[in-house]
Amino acid sequence: MKYNSTTDKGIVVSASQAIAQGISNDGGLFVPMEIPQYALSEIEALTKLDYRGRAKKILADYLDDFTSDEIAECVDKAYTKEKFGGDNPAPIAYEKFGDIDMNILELWHGPTSAFKDMALQILPHLLTKSLKKTTDKEAVILVATSGDTGKAALEGFRDVDGTKIMVFYPVDGVSPMQKRQMTTQEGSNVAVCAIKGNFDDAQTGVKRIFTDAQLVKTLSDNGYLFSSANSINWGRLLPQIVYYFSAYCDMVNDGRITLGDKINVAVPTGNFGNILACYYAFRMGLPVNKFICASNSNNVLTDFITTGTYDKNRSFYATISPSMDILVSSNLERFLYHMTDKNDAQVKEWMTALKTEGVYTVDDATKAKIKEIFVGGYCSEEKTREIIGTFFNDYGYLCDTHTAVAVSVYKDYVEKTGDRTPTIVDSTASPYKFSKSVLEAVAQGEELPRDEFEMVELLSAKTNTAVPAPLAALRSKQTRFDTVRAKEEMADFVLSTLGVQ
Repeated sequence: MKYNSTTDKGIVVSASQAIAQGISNDGGLFVPMEIPQYALSEIEALTKLDYRGRAKKILADYLDDFTSDEIAECVDKAYTKEKFGGDNPAPIAYEKFGDIDMNILELWHGPTSAFKDMALQILPHLLTKSLKKTTDKEAVILVATSGDTGKAALEGFRDVDGTKIMVFYPVDGVSPMQKRQMTTQEGSNVAVCAIKGNFDDAQTGVKRIFTDAQLVKTLSDNGYLFSSANSINWGRLLPQIVYYFSAYCDMVNDGRITLGDKINVAVPTGNFGNILACYYAFRMGLPVNKFICASNSNNVLTDFITTGTYDKNRSFYATISPSMDILVSSNLERFLYHMTDKNDAQVKEWMTALKTEGVYTVDDATKAKIKEIFVGGYCSEEKTREIIGTFFNDYGYLCDTHTAVAVSVYKDYVEKTGDRTPTIVDSTASPYKFSKSVLEAVAQGEELPRDEFEMVELLSAKTNTAVPAPLAALRSKQTRFDTVRAKEEMADFVLSTLGVQ
């Protein structure tokens, strides 16, 4: 199994090189040259395994320069009962919203209470093994975050030998709980920096650092190399494929579907990585009928799926679902590479247009292929609050602001199309990561406390739900990181943190 760059398929690397490097030298993203194919009999075999067994099988088919023992070690260290609170890290809650069945895939039972844990608990193990196979340098992990990735990456890489991790987040673009998770992070190899700008500024800044030849050389001369824990890193995206296969297997085992039945998926996404992982599962043989791509007010993906034009030249909204406040969906690049039958020149042309003009339009053939399997929809701030309140007060299920976006878009889809195909709805974060917004939705009109942790306690009392232990523990932690820099100063922050001139 080798990997190409999306913008130059003449670049060919091994799996371990792709993971260690994070991003191709030409600025493209690494994609598998071939996608493993699973017959129904192989999916049936997965139904007889637990989550870890399913992960070992799927990862092995993409990481053929890892031994089976190496993959087993990575999986077994990542998905422990202690970290995820049970034997299944990604359980399904079977709920109803009116007459609509909701198969809610809860991806937030890990140590940071967000779906990013599903990948970022295993990525450090994959990365350290990849580094040993490819280099003797120390990895400098750079992360741009709209909230959840930052903490999950910091926790995953905390005190991991041979790595240093630096996280950049928009100073006014994350929830108070997300900010506190990052600024109190423990570990001797971690650093956190807020930037004056939005997530797209942070993500663009990280990409610029990765492709700055002089900066890369300076670090190399000092014994370092750059890598990424964002979903631009294949080692971050690959583990996410697992939970879609696992959810399908669980639905079969629970009698919700019959092996071979098609499903839909409804995914709240800004950077397109989570829904792209399901697309890879589909290409491998998972029976998927429709991909329902759910956006918040920053509905650039909805417009793209509908019109074929990707235009980031629009107003940016800071919403109550901040992890989706993104106008440049970096993983769309991988999707376009596959949808154009690996046309790297075309993808490069579109990505160049996005960088220089902020807009590109795909050809009619590509647009038609996308619309055949993808549906886009978005949810306003008012509707998000309404969904949270109704789902809990009327039907007893408490969800966060991102999950509510997916529920709303899926509900609209069913009402518009009448499509009752069993659907997995991704729940991407604990409601307690966004306690103020969730509390406002379930206790409308009531005066709320100002303190974040008093809101957490009130939400727990009002809903009779438990506060995740890692979030409760934040109250007594001391702030370690309070640096704020201009987006143009990100490279300087990296060098000064490393002590490199």
